Amino acid sequence: MLQFYSPPSASSSIHPFRSLVFLSSLLSALHLSLSIPNKPHFGSNFVFIGDAKFTNNSSCIRLTDPRISSPSSGLIVLKKPIRLLSPNSKSRKPVSFSTDFTFSISPHNGDGLAFLVLPRNFQSKFSGESFGVLKESRFLGVEFDTLIDENVGDVNANHVGLDVGSLVSVKTSNVSSIGLVLNSGVKLHSWVDYDSSSKRIEVRLSKFGSPRPYNPLMVHQVDLGEMWRNEEVIVGLSSSTGNSMQTSSVYTWNFRTRDVPQWLHSQPLDPQAFSREHSEEKLAQKRKICALGFISGLVFLTGCGALLALVVLFLWALFENSSETVLTIPGKCTVHSGDFRYEKINVVVRDSPTDAKN
Repeated sequence: MLQFYSPPSASSSIHPFRSLVFLSSLLSALHLSLSIPNKPHFGSNFVFIGDAKFTNNSSCIRLTDPRISSPSSGLIVLKKPIRLLSPNSKSRKPVSFSTDFTFSISPHNGDGLAFLVLPRNFQSKFSGESFGVLKESRFLGVEFDTLIDENVGDVNANHVGLDVGSLVSVKTSNVSSIGLVLNSGVKLHSWVDYDSSSKRIEVRLSKFGSPRPYNPLMVHQVDLGEMWRNEEVIVGLSSSTGNSMQTSSVYTWNFRTRDVPQWLHSQPLDPQAFSREHSEEKLAQKRKICALGFISGLVFLTGCGALLALVVLFLWALFENSSETVLTIPGKCTVHSGDFRYEKINVVVRDSPTDAKN
């Protein structure tokens, strides 16, 4: 189901404090959501180019047609163009975007699928191979490539690449590193986020139904505002078969834009600077914790010393009082002074009979 509305949206890669900033610009945000089953609501806001079409049961959009003999390419784009510098501001505020889509690629070695940002007049230059961009020199592409092409320096047949004006990727990431295979026929989910304040693009990928990964598969800095300035651009999903019978199918697609407040843009967010700032904040926090810990420890030791002093004083007072204690025996005993006198005693010694005879 396709809808136009303006819900809250903030990239998870933005600092939590800065996410509050983006809430102020939500009324100017564009949000497009595509769910395939209700296709009458779909055609009025999206344009099909090349071999892109609905499947017979309308369960998905098939971008390529393997039944034709020549290489097949298909593109689906948003009918409404966007600007990456806000046209509603004299200061030309930069515009960020976030998009996510679910797709599958059949088990063949074709060109795979790509998310593209293109000039508005691109439709007249669409070609039948290489995502249809061979005749275009200005484009941004996030390719999910399943073919090794030595001419463009592909690393393997299972990678994500970032293309800026050329099919030679400026950055690649091996999808095998996260345990996925692009052309396994399994439904996958990808998120592409561009933050204009940091000029940073992030790509995430997971199996359909799994949570959005915290860590991006690929990160690169590119200034899309400088690349297109105030020019209108279109965004789309494209696929090419190359010389194979590969088919690429799209099941859902969401696209959102948001303006960045000028005061935030006046100090662009450099990932390395943010890392340094974050490290400094952590260091300051650690110092604060250490200071509080030292003060708390000092107060605790002072309290313990005071308590110990009180105990010593109490024991000293207790023993001091014990040494001066007088034992008093209760009763009516009285003490009278006694008179003492000396008397003369005469001792008489009589002779025994034996002595008398002698």
